[in-house]
Amino acid sequence: MLRLLVAVAFLFGAAAAGNFSKDVTITWGNGNGKVLDGGQLVSLSLDNSTGSGFESNDQFLFGRFDVQMKLVPNNSAGTVTTFYMSSQGDAHDEIDLEFLGNASGQPYTLHTNVFAKGVGGREQQIRLWFNPTAAFHTYTILWNSQRIFILVDNIPVRVFNNNEAKGVPFPNTQLMKVYASLWNADDWATQGGRVKTDWSLAPFTAYYRNYNANACVVTASGNSCANSTVGNQAWQTQGLDANSRNRLRWVQDKYMIYNYCTDAKRFPKGFPKECRLPRF
Repeated sequence: MLRLLVAVAFLFGAAAAGNFSKDVTITWGNGNGKVLDGGQLVSLSLDNSTGSGFESNDQFLFGRFDVQMKLVPNNSAGTVTTFYMSSQGDAHDEIDLEFLGNASGQPYTLHTNVFAKGVGGREQQIRLWFNPTAAFHTYTILWNSQRIFILVDNIPVRVFNNNEAKGVPFPNTQLMKVYASLWNADDWATQGGRVKTDWSLAPFTAYYRNYNANACVVTASGNSCANSTVGNQAWQTQGLDANSRNRLRWVQDKYMIYNYCTDAKRFPKGFPKECRLPRF
């Protein structure tokens, strides 16, 4: 198992940390979002008046986006902590990581989704196999023209392939920013909304550190990946080798609790086209 983990970590690598003071802006929260430690840490808090969030200052077209997070501890029921990417407009693209809180002692759920051209509904959920509140763990969105990877501690937990040639929309034309937030969703987040947020425990706080965007930054003056150095990064053609495919199967077979591609009640007339294509 150790050799497999090392192989996966080597395959996907890790990027150097940026600085929140330069890279992001706290966009909402009435003071509940804070940049700390000279830009090395962000805290996002939720109380019964508001949550909080930040967004990247740059916008991107493909890249690898890493952040370390320590989630809301103890009874986090009703809360949702996020790290995601999105474009703007009704026909937007989006890549979601949403961490659904739970009652004390229960595992966190990682809820993922992919929107392309305004259409989502591609939800998968896994139980995290560790306590994400006890220490920082690394969460990654790797997005290139061929596929999207979602990684947890450099272990692939989801792949969404570009199957546009087979009629499946894929996010590959719209610029996206990185976003993070902590908000209340006790109407659905924990056990389908049956467990509500206990406001006597507020404020709820999550922490972010070591954010890095190793990516194509697009501005009015051009695309940074036109530079020969930036435009020759491993993430641009990243695929799965045999070891990482085995690790992905391990996560999905052992820890997946929901997959839209197996929800026959939701799709009584047949699953979406991508569900009938090879997983990897």
